[in-house]
Amino acid sequence: MTQQSIELIKATPHCGAEVRGIDLAQPLDDATVAAIERALSEHSVLFFRDQSLAPEQQKALGRHFGKLHLHPAFPDILDGHPEIMVIRADENSKRIAGEDWHSDVSCDPEPPLGSILYMQEVPTTGGDTLFASMYAAYDALSAPMRGFLSGLTALYDGEATYRGRYEGMKSSDKPYPVSEHPVVRTHPLSGRQALFVNRIFTKRIVQVAARESDALLEMLFRHIETPEFQCRFRWAPGSVAFWDNRCTQHHALWDYFPQRRRGLRVTIQGERPYFRA
Repeated sequence: MTQQSIELIKATPHCGAEVRGIDLAQPLDDATVAAIERALSEHSVLFFRDQSLAPEQQKALGRHFGKLHLHPAFPDILDGHPEIMVIRADENSKRIAGEDWHSDVSCDPEPPLGSILYMQEVPTTGGDTLFASMYAAYDALSAPMRGFLSGLTALYDGEATYRGRYEGMKSSDKPYPVSEHPVVRTHPLSGRQALFVNRIFTKRIVQVAARESDALLEMLFRHIETPEFQCRFRWAPGSVAFWDNRCTQHHALWDYFPQRRRGLRVTIQGERPYFRA
């Protein structure tokens, strides 16, 4: 194990920090892992530049923070590494992963803790990823709205999202996850509250009528998109982003067609979301 001294540089007041002074390919000692965990829970997403990760090193990095998650639907998996998703788009792509605001696989009964994307190939311009702090989104709501939302749950539907979504997905009769989670969740490390609804997976709020749910969710979705909650990351080869799915959402921009972008992602298992006042 190697202890490394890290430096944090905030990207924006509410979201994101660049981490310097660390080589992610090296084994990390417990103190360094704990420092990264604290920074992740505070800043929602961490950025690392000039990294070089072999697949086994990327998996080892993820395992410092928990067991690795296997995606229930994504078809493009790195050969020999079922834990690694290949995130790419090129001139033949008809859609890309992450093309709307979301938290990864939030339909799972125990949604992922976080995701680590290591970028290998990038376009000359474009291909940025936007991240938004769900702490900031929750804090910016009025006190009456925060109180109202804090007792609600919503349905997060993988079936409606994944069935036939990706090119190359094999037809299957297996069900995809559908779960009920709090609209506002408590982060297990920071103790802060974060909004947990998103356009890709959240289908309705359970405790209210359907048209009330539709109107309330649309308001929250638009609220989440507020620029002041966000940061924007410009990728370069060797860049790594590690985001906390419990307190952030992200949106991948596809503004570089027909240029190419390719990266590898590992995802870390999480726990069942809960709300604690």
